[in-house]
Amino acid sequence: MKKPTVGIVGTGIYLPKEYMTAKEISEQTNGVWAEDAVIEKLGIVKKTIPGENDGTQEMGVLAAFNALENTGVDPKDIDIIICVGEEWKEYPLTTSALYIQDKIGAVNAWGIDVANRCCTTVSAMKMAKDMLIADDEVNIVMVVGGYRNGDFVDYADKDMSMMYNLGAGGGAIILKKNYNKNLLLGSHIIADGSLARTAGVEIGGTEKPITHDNLEEAKKSLRLMEPKKMKDRLNEVSMPNWFMCIDKALEKSNLERKDIDYLAILHIKRSGHQYMLDELGLTANQSIYLEDYGHIGQVDQILSLHKALEERRVKNGSVVCMIAAGIGYVWAANIIKWGEV
Repeated sequence: MKKPTVGIVGTGIYLPKEYMTAKEISEQTNGVWAEDAVIEKLGIVKKTIPGENDGTQEMGVLAAFNALENTGVDPKDIDIIICVGEEWKEYPLTTSALYIQDKIGAVNAWGIDVANRCCTTVSAMKMAKDMLIADDEVNIVMVVGGYRNGDFVDYADKDMSMMYNLGAGGGAIILKKNYNKNLLLGSHIIADGSLARTAGVEIGGTEKPITHDNLEEAKKSLRLMEPKKMKDRLNEVSMPNWFMCIDKALEKSNLERKDIDYLAILHIKRSGHQYMLDELGLTANQSIYLEDYGHIGQVDQILSLHKALEERRVKNGSVVCMIAAGIGYVWAANIIKWGEV
């Protein structure tokens, strides 16, 4: 019996109206990073920051509505909502997928939150595909979530420069069984748990609870807890792991590097972005550098694909490769064949 296929029906995006500029980031570092260096090295011209009502769950709802509007999907036809929204949200221990389910009227769906940091969307797309193939009763899955971890960044912490780009926003992507368009093909994910506690919010859990004395510090305690170990290990394995994910995803899709037409890549420093394009033999036009948005965590890949479709960089026949990485540490890639089968 032929295995079902899984296609992408469409995407939705929500971006706050407010921005933080490279100049403002420079000022927050007390001049340690000059404005030009923030732009040229870190690759941030400006980044989205949350407004008054831009909670993580609420931004997921707004992105979901945008996806429904863009695709014409009836929310009552959604079977599962996989929420990729961050753990930093309006109310701890509430389930974001179920909040979104109620707000968009997806009354026939069940939902679950998953967390893989900035890798969550690519991981969740694989989960969604596997669910759609394995379960005869599942036909449509929405992957959706919001992100605003930038709230925790201390710009005076020199070790945190790799996270000065953290922005805010929401993204949604709808997948459907036997859609016969925009097929999600192979995926590959690599994890290195030796880095599981090298970065994170240090104060606020059971190990280091918030107290009267550390309250202000806790608000800006997203940090590298083992900076040397993390940076040394990433320098050694990060790029090789990314390329292994790309090559394995291509292999599972019966494709090669030369077949890639568009790279939906998360925001990383400018030199790293260019290195990836060069190694894959791609031009600047075959990707979008998110220098005007920053790094919106796991929303980046959805935003990149969404913008690429708007700008006609992705069209019928295009082979899209999404790549992601998340602290913990995990790397991932998938392959999408856009257009009619």
